[in-house]
Amino acid sequence: MEADNSTLVTATPASTMMLVRDGAAGIEVFMVVRHHKIAFAPGAMVFPGGKVDAGDSDPRLRQFCVGVEGLDDSAFGIRIAGVREAFEECGVLFARRRGDTRMLGRDCLSKINPWASRLHSGAASMLEFLKAEKLELGLETMIPFAHWVTPVHIPKRFDTHFFLALAPSDQDALHDGTESVDSAWLRPREILDQADAGSVRLVFATRLNLEKLSKSTSVEEALCLARRSRVVRVQPEIISTTDGVRQLTIPMEAGYGGTHFILTDKPAM
Repeated sequence: MEADNSTLVTATPASTMMLVRDGAAGIEVFMVVRHHKIAFAPGAMVFPGGKVDAGDSDPRLRQFCVGVEGLDDSAFGIRIAGVREAFEECGVLFARRRGDTRMLGRDCLSKINPWASRLHSGAASMLEFLKAEKLELGLETMIPFAHWVTPVHIPKRFDTHFFLALAPSDQDALHDGTESVDSAWLRPREILDQADAGSVRLVFATRLNLEKLSKSTSVEEALCLARRSRVVRVQPEIISTTDGVRQLTIPMEAGYGGTHFILTDKPAM
């Protein structure tokens, strides 16, 4: 019997930033813990990110960005959303003063940080922000890493693009205390071990992207691998085996080392 497509929920475009740095024991990634009252993935440890807003695709923003060559309006808006969400959610901003080659430092960020809450509330737009502060965004620092779409028949669905980016060295990543209540720089394998022990909660896409990231021992290696790899759209299908075990199936060419995965993590909803 064919599925009733009239009941399917359209996936909302979203963008996620996998901020990485080199730590004493290898590559580390910045994670935030979502507030338990948030509608999507409450209490889960996730990468900073969120849905694409209408203003993120404003074509006038292109003149305030580096690295927009070859990007259509959709791809451009997704990258703007990633930068904006990282700024709103953890205070990291991939931006420079116009004409400068260096990313902003913590002293400058402390002065412009009030813009983050204004952007989040909709009281200001990215265009107003960049004009007022004479900034340009460094979109060239965002390396496509993955593309995941929530399975069909799930009540809240996202079409999410994941980007890998070296965190600016003179900026401090912190959780906002509203959408996220905790944060940490951790090695990917460390996070996975904590999830397996039950001390943190992950959603399926986060788990598999951490698995993929854990294969790299340094930021340089991870970035090089991401640049060489083809991003494959992943929309998992949920199946149940004859013994009642729930599995998710994904394309082998997506690069996660398999096609069938036992669903051990709780759903995002």
